[in-house]
Amino acid sequence: VQLQASGGGLVQAGGFLRLSCAASGGTFSAYAMGWFRQTPGKEREFVAVMRASSPYYAGSVKGRFTISRDNAKNTVYLQMNSLKPEDTAEYFCAAAKATTILSSLWAQSAYAYWGQGTQVTVSS
Repeated sequence: VQLQASGGGLVQAGGFLRLSCAASGGTFSAYAMGWFRQTPGKEREFVAVMRASSPYYAGSVKGRFTISRDNAKNTVYLQMNSLKPEDTAEYFCAAAKATTILSSLWAQSAYAYWGQGTQVTVSS
């Protein structure tokens, strides 16, 4: 499975961005699709995952970010609203088998496939 993330950019605090991640080379619906983010010198952290039709979020983004997927387009999205400077990071999409135990999906190790990152910068 190949993943291609896009949609990052520079935005002011309070603004919004929508990230997209297009998948190819596999059966998209067979995967849980997640988003992680990373800042320099820190571990990559979980942001959100869509397992089947159920979304799950990190506490830091819940209520501001929305993950969705379009299985017909083999694409997962991350709508990011009310952005804060602390959301500044490189964002990565990733795919894990849909049968993965839910609690495992908060960890990078559950994901077999990763896209390249897309940079999100939120200015204050």
